[in-house]
Amino acid sequence: MVKEIERAGIPVVHVCTVTPISMTVGANRIVPAIAIPHPLGNPALTPEEEYNLRKKIVNRALEALTTEVKDQTIFEV
Repeated sequence: MVKEIERAGIPVVHVCTVTPISMTVGANRIVPAIAIPHPLGNPALTPEEEYNLRKKIVNRALEALTTEVKDQTIFEV
């Protein structure tokens, strides 16, 4: 689905926990997540630390969304 949305001219960021799968499905902008059960968080952290982690991931995804790419790119957090 990511490739089809991109083909329509809409940039997409794929936030995922298993980046090789994103590469296989053809996602152009990939942001690694934390873990399969908690992709955008870590329940072992304090609420403030978890908020900061989530904010960092989302900000990186927004940055990736506005970045021109020619090939598949992983935007490390």
